[in-house]
Amino acid sequence: MNIYERLIVDHEKQRDLLARIAKTEGESKERKSLWKSLYTELEAHALAEEQVFYSALMEEPDGTEKSRHSVAEHKEMSDIAEELDGMDMSSPGWLNRFHTLEEKVTHHLDEEEEEVFVRAKKLLSDSEAKALAKDFEVRKSAELHDAAA
Repeated sequence: MNIYERLIVDHEKQRDLLARIAKTEGESKERKSLWKSLYTELEAHALAEEQVFYSALMEEPDGTEKSRHSVAEHKEMSDIAEELDGMDMSSPGWLNRFHTLEEKVTHHLDEEEEEVFVRAKKLLSDSEAKALAKDFEVRKSAELHDAAA
């Protein structure tokens, strides 16, 4: 598995969680559980992705601009997620803000898959892409472990 395939596995999980949360109502047990999973997943994924994938891309002059843009989007999404985490899930404001996050995450994932990966495949060798997938897995596991502690 290369880094692109590995990241897409996470992207599909994130899309699924977003869709499932959007179907929940109020401060239900299901919404709380799904939200906790999504919040942890988004944070661990973004941190590992920045430390492994984007740091490798930033070493390439033609990868810097896209990497910086994606990292800035991570920060924006993280800020919204943190805001949501402190809000009352049963309020209409929570769902409105969640839809903003959903839109931003979906845009980011699509952009990554359609633009960033295309650029990265020109800059990183197949062996680098495979090595990055292993490094990402180690880093993300550590982030998830830290989140659970």
